[in-house]
Amino acid sequence: MLPSRLLAAIALAAVLATPLCADDLPEALQAPFTEAVQALKAGRLDEAETLFRRVLDAGGKEAYVYNNLGLVYQQRGRHEAAAEQFREAIRRDPAYAAPRVALGASLLALGQVKAAAAELEKVVELSPKDPLPRRELARAYERAGSWPEAVEQYRVLRDLTPNDPEGAYQLGKAYLRLSEWCLRALKDGDPPSARFYQAQAHTYRLQGQTDLAVRAFQRAAETDPRLPEVHLSLAQIYMEQKRWAEARQEVERELAVVPESLGARLLYRRLQALEAKSP
Repeated sequence: MLPSRLLAAIALAAVLATPLCADDLPEALQAPFTEAVQALKAGRLDEAETLFRRVLDAGGKEAYVYNNLGLVYQQRGRHEAAAEQFREAIRRDPAYAAPRVALGASLLALGQVKAAAAELEKVVELSPKDPLPRRELARAYERAGSWPEAVEQYRVLRDLTPNDPEGAYQLGKAYLRLSEWCLRALKDGDPPSARFYQAQAHTYRLQGQTDLAVRAFQRAAETDPRLPEVHLSLAQIYMEQKRWAEARQEVERELAVVPESLGARLLYRRLQALEAKSP
């Protein structure tokens, strides 16, 4: 089941996408349709369903009528019935984005993650600057475990809504999950690759577990002595610990692997200066 706050946001966006003046409905149906929209906004779902059904039964078979009836079912948690109405709305007006967003949300609630993502991808193509479908698409990718795709959607969403702290939080969380996903992919090797130990070491270092980081960097170097940046990372740690001789040894190893490394050369000069100052 989707959070009620999220469903409310989807419903509001879809209702706002409904024509304010339903002139394409027969005159006799315009008043009951308007009343139905107001009832939906107010949460009077029984009244809204009755009125939308009356409009449809009387021939007012516009896409936005089906869409709003779908929202009634969605708010009740009847997602299969809601999806049926959303699909009819899309069939009648393929360019109408609102029912596609709502359909994606209901499909997610039904556990049909792949179908939800496919529907939401179409909405993003139709409305690339609308934050709501991108947010839903990112959630679908999360549910599918497709973290690179989720990160990309949250990144674009962050650009669209730079002042939204929720967007920044979700992007950071997605990057963390992507990092974990990458580590699992690296770990699947048998035996584990040097890159796995290197990535593991960076994780330990960010967590402040320096001893574990050193051991992981050393495992990476043992697994692949020619892997760039490993010795440089060890040199930085040793320099922070004022273990000058070991730091210099690691910098020299890094330069043997990557002679053109500007970072290693700068660190070597800094190390020489620090050694000269030390008693």
